Order: sequence, then structure tokens, then C-alpha cells
Amino acid sequence: MTAIRRRAARPTSDSTIQNRASRTLNRIAARIVPPATAVIILLAIWEAAVRFGHVSERVLAAPSQVVASMAATWPDLMAATAVTTYEALAGFAIAIVAGVLIGMGLYLSRTLNRAFYPLLAAAQTVPLITIAPLFMIWFGFEPLGKIVIVAVFGVFPIAVQTARGLAAVPRFYEDVALTCGATRAWTLWHVKMRVAARQVFGGVRIAAAYIFGTAATAEYLGAMNGLGIWLQAAFNSFRTPLIFSATVVVIAETAILLALISLAERLLLGDDDTIAVGSEGE
Repeated sequence: MTAIRRRAARPTSDSTIQNRASRTLNRIAARIVPPATAVIILLAIWEAAVRFGHVSERVLAAPSQVVASMAATWPDLMAATAVTTYEALAGFAIAIVAGVLIGMGLYLSRTLNRAFYPLLAAAQTVPLITIAPLFMIWFGFEPLGKIVIVAVFGVFPIAVQTARGLAAVPRFYEDVALTCGATRAWTLWHVKMRVAARQVFGGVRIAAAYIFGTAATAEYLGAMNGLGIWLQAAFNSFRTPLIFSATVVVIAETAILLALISLAERLLLGDDDTIAVGSEGE
């Protein structure tokens, strides 16, 4: 049985608004407080182990040393971060557009699905280190090569989730739209894609989780600037705090991007516009 649950518009009192705000804050706290507490405890243990365990800074830098290193090298770190961020976001934007279009093609054509889906899946199994030299030969040390690498590795989850989301849309949505005089192209863009949007966002989140790491790794294998070169220089000089500082930046950027994607999903699709598809047993 297919069910559509939508919240009906109705007047709300001040107490209702306060209750909703309270529930929202409680949900946010439930998501943030446990992991934040775990991180604080781990950082405290880490700091104590380095400080009182007489661990060399070259082996494992304490969190306080990482923060001090970031503060001392902030301008250079931000300059490297800007390059990596540009490459990652540019490749990510290309991956979103290409992934959605490819996913629609896979959904619309069984021939395309059978021909290209295995190729997309195989592309994800190729280690970055094996294809990065080719991109260096083709594009040199310029950012374009890293942008293409990020796009290639980001396309697959978006394309797959788009195709799966469209395939999961109940047939009656299309039937109703066509009965009302809509064209198949309009129905695809404005009806099916709307229903499949949450699954598409799922693919976007999967791709977003590793775009900055992919860009930095590609830079490490060959570039003129960026966090990858920062990591390479830090490794060559055995400056562990600098390695951790780049890692912190990548993690922070990834977290911010994922939060922005979730915010965009809520703004575009809402919280309660849920479409549930299921079937009852006989």
C-alpha cells in the first residue's frame, strides 16, 4: 500500500510553537552531545598520553601542539586550503550535474544501464594512485586534473542513487501527471525527480564525504599547491603537528559541507513531506 503523509496546515498556538522548538532542540542535542562528548574524552586521553607518556612530537603530536601549529602557520595553511577547496568543490559540482544526468539515463534506458553501470562500478574500484599519474600526464600539475579526478570519483554514488530513486517512484504518480496532460519530460523532471529527491540527496552526501580527501590525495601525488603538497612537505620534514593540522582542516570542511547539504535538503524538501512506499501482505 502506498501512503503519503503530509502535515495539514492549521493554526498554531504559542505553546505549540514552543513545544516544537523544544523538540527540535532536543533532537539536535541528542545528535550533537554524545559524539561531542566522545571527542572531548578522546582528546583528553590523547593529550595526557603524549604529555605524561613522554611520546615524541615526531611520533604523535598532542592536540595542543596541533592547535599551536595551526595558529603559527595559519596564513600558509589557509592558502593551501583554498586551493584544495576550489578543486574539491568544482569537481563536486561537476559530479552532481553529471551524476544526476547519468542516473536519469540509466533509469530511462535499460541498454545504457547494462552498458555503463558496470563501467561506473569498475571505475570506483580503481585505486587513485594508479590513475593519478595519467591525469598528471594529461593535465599537468594544474588544478584541472584534480577537479576531474574528484568529479570521476564523485559521479558513481550520485548516478546510482538517482537511478534507484527514480525506479522506486510509484507508477501512479506518472499516470496521474500524464492523465492531466503533462508530457513525459515534464513528468520526469517535476514529478519523479521530486519524489526521488531524497534519495538523490543521499547520493550527494555519499560523494561529499570524500571529495576533500580525494582532492588532497591527488595533490599529494602531483601538484604545485594545496593540502596535498602541505602534507608532503610536513612528511618530508617529520613535522607531525602539520600533518594533523591538514587532517583537521579536511575533516572540518567535510563536516561543514555535509551540514550545508542537509540544510539544503530540509529547505527544499522540508521535514514532514515524507513519501512512504510499502506493501501489505495478503
